[in-house]
Amino acid sequence: MTEAIKQMRLLIIDGHAFAYRAFFAIRGLSSPSGQPTNAIYGFIKMLEKLEASFLPSHTVVVWDGGLDEDRVEGLVDYKAQRDPMPDDMEVQLDEIVTYLEANGIASVCDDGIEADDRIGQLAKRAEEEGYDVAIASSDKDFFQLINDRVKMLNPADKSGEPMDADAVEAKTGVRPHQIVDWLSLVGDAADNIPGVPGIGVKTAASLLNEFGSVDGIYERLVEVKRDKQRESLAIFESNVRRNQKLVALKFNLPMEPELDSLRKGFEDTNKLNKLYKKWGFKTSLTNFKKSNNKYK
Repeated sequence: MTEAIKQMRLLIIDGHAFAYRAFFAIRGLSSPSGQPTNAIYGFIKMLEKLEASFLPSHTVVVWDGGLDEDRVEGLVDYKAQRDPMPDDMEVQLDEIVTYLEANGIASVCDDGIEADDRIGQLAKRAEEEGYDVAIASSDKDFFQLINDRVKMLNPADKSGEPMDADAVEAKTGVRPHQIVDWLSLVGDAADNIPGVPGIGVKTAASLLNEFGSVDGIYERLVEVKRDKQRESLAIFESNVRRNQKLVALKFNLPMEPELDSLRKGFEDTNKLNKLYKKWGFKTSLTNFKKSNNKYK
């Protein structure tokens, strides 16, 4: 492998998740004109921290393009419990995208494609082409992607340590290749996916460690020791099989961006200067001017 290949590092950011986190972490921040800017400010600060720690050659922010039709068809209540986006946050999203464009960072959003699936597709392609990949998100759905080349950077983890396969096992009790089956058994409250009654996270991990997979559990169902667990698994098998399809990320998606298009571009210094002024980010503007002699 060439030195150039070794240095290719793709940072993938879960856009809406980061914007939500920024919005609720910082309150009461607004521009001189009264526009809410808390999500913008928090998003920029988290992005700067990520880039400083991972040092990516390529960066992309992936946004949700709506719910996947197949998943909604499989489970009518899929993600139906989520509250509408707050108005004060929604008005900041376009501003965040404008900042990313000015900063030479790619944004991806396609109608009908969930961010999770696009992130999975990009991570898998980059891994295959020799990139080191960091997925910036706290979503456990991405645990299924983790391997020697693909790690997670959880913004909620103050240690800043990338999450690898051992960290996934420490958190869930199973390895990354078992995560789809683990979630299929325990469910996923964040996506409104119900699990098997009586099968909690520890029980699911124990069953998967004993039988290897959901297929292994059902092939040897009579060997499940506890009667109530065995009965519940039998009754809810169709739900488990449905859940497998719901939680497994999709990689065969249309309109896949070329990895070269995600390489960090040039900053539009004029535009960034105007944005910082517009938003009233005085410290950011001062630091920006110091790093760009043009604005002394």
